[in-house]
Amino acid sequence: MEQRLNARQSTIVERLRRQGEVKLSELKQLFDVTEMTVRRDLEKLEQLGIAVRTFGGAILDSRDVELAQRTTVQAEEKERIGRFAAGSVREGDSVFLDGGSTTFQIARHLPERFGVTVVTNALNIASELASKKIQTIVIGGMLLEATISMVGPTAVESISRMAFDKAFLGATGLDAQHGFSNSNLLESDVKRMAIQKSKEAIVVLDRTKFGEQALVSFAGLRDVHRIVTDRPPEGELLAGCREAGLDVQLA
Repeated sequence: MEQRLNARQSTIVERLRRQGEVKLSELKQLFDVTEMTVRRDLEKLEQLGIAVRTFGGAILDSRDVELAQRTTVQAEEKERIGRFAAGSVREGDSVFLDGGSTTFQIARHLPERFGVTVVTNALNIASELASKKIQTIVIGGMLLEATISMVGPTAVESISRMAFDKAFLGATGLDAQHGFSNSNLLESDVKRMAIQKSKEAIVVLDRTKFGEQALVSFAGLRDVHRIVTDRPPEGELLAGCREAGLDVQLA
């Protein structure tokens, strides 16, 4: 299930990312709250894998906490995008959802007991769908801790034997030349195969991804049918989307 951070906890995360550590006494004074309130905040961040509590404060967890941190960035936009994308899923659809904070919002906004079959490589998405009594298939593979998702040859092979009406994918970057990109090679292989096996490939991403180039391009502009975002692209990227016939939908 999704873990929401309040404004105070989000501020603590930003301080951890800048400084690497925070002190109980400083946070208590900064927010004008009790020490117990700050301790509860730090306990929640530790549960999310963002912080490790210490005597008198907390330090940034040394593990890869990409997904937990990403849930606090553009949270409102991601929720809006996820709700809009979920609205395009129809009864009887077979759908692929890959791992990510925006694709999680799609799962979150699907109705309970919805008559679809969802295939996912993301364990947090599978948990969300199970709570809604939605038929879900979880593919196997190697667990990637950053996104709590299954990747690798086993995951790709599993997807290659399936067919989807719609595949919803996240992306780290969208650039006119580099296309849709991701920072992880194994995740990119999963996304590429999901696109090949779907009638309609949809990338969900917020405007902060426009013009960004991550390590691996998993699709060109012509390989994806539509994107769902919060603001239209501009300049060269907008021209590239139009030339490729890429449908841009605003949430």
